[in-house]
Amino acid sequence: MCILVLALNPSVDAEWRVDRVLWEEKNVILSESRWAGGKGINVARWLDFFCDRNGMAGAFTSHPHLLLPLGGAPGKEMADGLRAEGLDFSSVALRESSRVNVIVTTTRDGQLRFNQPGPKLSRGEWRDVQVRTKKLLAKTSCLVLSGSLPRGVPSDAYAELIRTAHRAGVKSVLDCDGATLRAAVKARPFLVKPNEHELAEWAGRDLRSERSVISAGRALSAATRGWILISRGAVGALLVNQIDGTVCRARPPRVKPITTVGAGDAMLAAAVSQMKCGAPPVEWLRVGVAAGAAATQCRAGRLPTSSLIRSFLKAVKVEDLS
Repeated sequence: MCILVLALNPSVDAEWRVDRVLWEEKNVILSESRWAGGKGINVARWLDFFCDRNGMAGAFTSHPHLLLPLGGAPGKEMADGLRAEGLDFSSVALRESSRVNVIVTTTRDGQLRFNQPGPKLSRGEWRDVQVRTKKLLAKTSCLVLSGSLPRGVPSDAYAELIRTAHRAGVKSVLDCDGATLRAAVKARPFLVKPNEHELAEWAGRDLRSERSVISAGRALSAATRGWILISRGAVGALLVNQIDGTVCRARPPRVKPITTVGAGDAMLAAAVSQMKCGAPPVEWLRVGVAAGAAATQCRAGRLPTSSLIRSFLKAVKVEDLS
């Protein structure tokens, strides 16, 4: 049984590296990189990394399957890139073109990110995605729903897919925000991975302390009756389950990030990989934080070495706050 990752709004990510941004002046691009991106693709790429070919402790043997809608020249570019990486995927053809997101990385001043809204799916295209997902669930142990929804898809799309997974006896893992998250919570996914901003938006209040973050995480867990993995950037992450009283914290090693793009996706994929191989929840958190930190040490769209993650694993300690 494999892990099914559904990426409904994937993108070609184009990174432009510049010295600095000069407003209302010409900016010279020092280099450009392009790769198949978006949260769902990032998660699938990291899940594939954690398969046994990398020799990671506790790794699973079945490669993930990625399902995504693709259209136009950007869709073909993504498909070609995924094949070149050796990722197992299938696609639903779209009339409109997939999106291209631009990341402007400066030498000294951080990053600017520009995301297109993406294609608008027709009713027939959305129905094709639903039918394909339902068929794939027959050989799936976990469904990962990650990223924004494309235009034309209802805000309760993830909620409906989670209910479909429930009926198939498949666990669901969710990473989204806004109205999509609020609707999906009602369907009770097994695990939700918000960052602090997304959690605060769901809770409807500012989260100014760790105590307030934990309180909001407990409320979200009570609503889903499941696990909440809260990514907190350089501070680390929290794992909360209101039903059994779990509250754990893990801090990453101190590193200077090359980029933060995809770090949360790496954390989520690592946690799911540990779930897949039957590791206890404390390992979901520990390995997730180590992977998230390792993701900041390589260029976006690329993966670190297994040895780097193993070294970070030694540095990550989990604290019981319950």
